[in-house]
Amino acid sequence: MDIEEKTKLVMKVPTQELISEEGLKNLFETNPHPKHYIGFEISGYVHIGTGLSSALKIKDLLKAGVKPTIFLADYHTWINGKLGGDLDKIRKVAQGYFKHCFIALGLPEDKVDYLLASESYDEDYWKLVMDVSRSTTLKRMLRCITIMGRKESDAASSASVLYPAMQAADIFNLKIDIAHAGMDQRKVHMLARELAPKLNFKKPVTLHTRLLPGLQGTTRMNPTEDEVIDAKMSKSKPDSAIFVHESESEILRKIKKAYCPEKVVEGNPIIEYAENLVLRDRPLKVERPEKFGGNVEFTTSTELHEAYLRGALHPMDLKNAVGKELVEMLKPVHEYFKKHPNYLKELESIKITR
Repeated sequence: MDIEEKTKLVMKVPTQELISEEGLKNLFETNPHPKHYIGFEISGYVHIGTGLSSALKIKDLLKAGVKPTIFLADYHTWINGKLGGDLDKIRKVAQGYFKHCFIALGLPEDKVDYLLASESYDEDYWKLVMDVSRSTTLKRMLRCITIMGRKESDAASSASVLYPAMQAADIFNLKIDIAHAGMDQRKVHMLARELAPKLNFKKPVTLHTRLLPGLQGTTRMNPTEDEVIDAKMSKSKPDSAIFVHESESEILRKIKKAYCPEKVVEGNPIIEYAENLVLRDRPLKVERPEKFGGNVEFTTSTELHEAYLRGALHPMDLKNAVGKELVEMLKPVHEYFKKHPNYLKELESIKITR
């Protein structure tokens, strides 16, 4: 596979931003198997915005020859007060339910390195965290706490200031070539790129994927950063999210109730799921009676947008089609947890908090 083909794979949806395409091509020229990482807080059930979207992109990276790491961020989760702030439970869920969600999504351990964050931490790492902290301002760090899913105005413990410094240090400590995350992590990636030459590290290529909206939709067509935090798919609002392990009936129930205004594309979660999860790899097949236009198949986002905007595709027909495809894509995960119920039971026994 040549460099152009590899680059196209990396930039395929749900990628929203790559910094930079030139940097990625230069990286592939010197290293056919660059080192990647994506870090996750262990904050409860895995939804399609975290799990399915990330797994699809990691599969693209694997095809491009990249060596992926899924970083199970136990200390970051602990700092952010998730899973009751119980570090032992966080680690148990990280190496149980959370890790196995990604394995069920088609990312086995022989292809992807699963790393518990604290296992990579030593004296040199903590010195690096201090170096990062010394090299930027408190004001900049406070602006970065939005990467924790919190607004700058939120009350936060003083440990929150460590969180962005740790995340930047993780990139340097692991000698990462490609740092991958959702658009909500952009601020800390920019911090890492800015500090890399000052701290004698290589500047990472940063890959940012689109944040999928919750099923209830966004509050505005061009939301502010705070509104993005409130409106993106959230585990704290169960009916706003589709969890990767859920049954067919539950997925279809949630899709049926979703915000999906007629002839509106912007801010429509069902349109976004169609273009970022389904159409990237397969056509979207709409089945309907002849009196309502008969069966139709969409192969591109442009075709789908045009049909929906002119009213040639009814919201319920769109929901049925997208729901059917998501059920098919997530069926292996549902079946996996039927065979391995202990991982899910382990998580269900813990009170999940924001």
